[in-house]
Amino acid sequence: MTLVADPVVKADPRLIVPLDLPTVAEARAIVDALGDAVSFYKVGLELFATGGGMELARALKADGKQVFLDWKLHDIGTTVQRAAAVLADQGCDLLTVHGEPQVMAAAVRGKGRSSLKILAVTVLTSLSDADLVEMGFASTARALVERRIHQALAAGCDGVVASPHEAELARAIGGKDFLVVTPGVRPDWSAKNDQARAATPADALRAGASHIVCGRPITGANDPQAAAARVVAEMAGI
Repeated sequence: MTLVADPVVKADPRLIVPLDLPTVAEARAIVDALGDAVSFYKVGLELFATGGGMELARALKADGKQVFLDWKLHDIGTTVQRAAAVLADQGCDLLTVHGEPQVMAAAVRGKGRSSLKILAVTVLTSLSDADLVEMGFASTARALVERRIHQALAAGCDGVVASPHEAELARAIGGKDFLVVTPGVRPDWSAKNDQARAATPADALRAGASHIVCGRPITGANDPQAAAARVVAEMAGI
């Protein structure tokens, strides 16, 4: 993977760009286009399904990037523990699991003493309170997020994935070293797409996010590097 160096554009490690693309070739093209403007990438289920997602993750690590495996593991405890143990040996930085007590505790056991950080997915950022009612939940998104943050801490997770609107809550409960990764981040100059609970990069960081995930405003831009630089500029000083 050949990276394009640009001394003018400096990456902010709090910015995670998702490589939610149908092929590894397209993902590599985005990484090349972004060059040194981005240092942290999310590899999700779409690339995992291609069979080349893990290979791409290794290549990114070899190039000095950080990697977030957003695979949202959800299975019986033994299976999750074994999967987390395998991924802990790959050198990646973050791994998501669904925020259920048995699942979270199993993933923590599986990572052992490795540097892999386990993040619990609280409530997907595409879901509204009405969606949760339809799914059978009696609580609001905020109440369910709060409960799952407490459960993540009890299970030994390193952090949570929560919308920007619950980032302040997660920071207050988890403390200063707790990771709060916020998807659904959309600059004012971009479309909200399918994010029901979105916020700007600056607002998410002010609320308590340790990292923001910003995808289509960057990867869908005519000039991805310029778009990334614009997002980084919004994050500066916060």
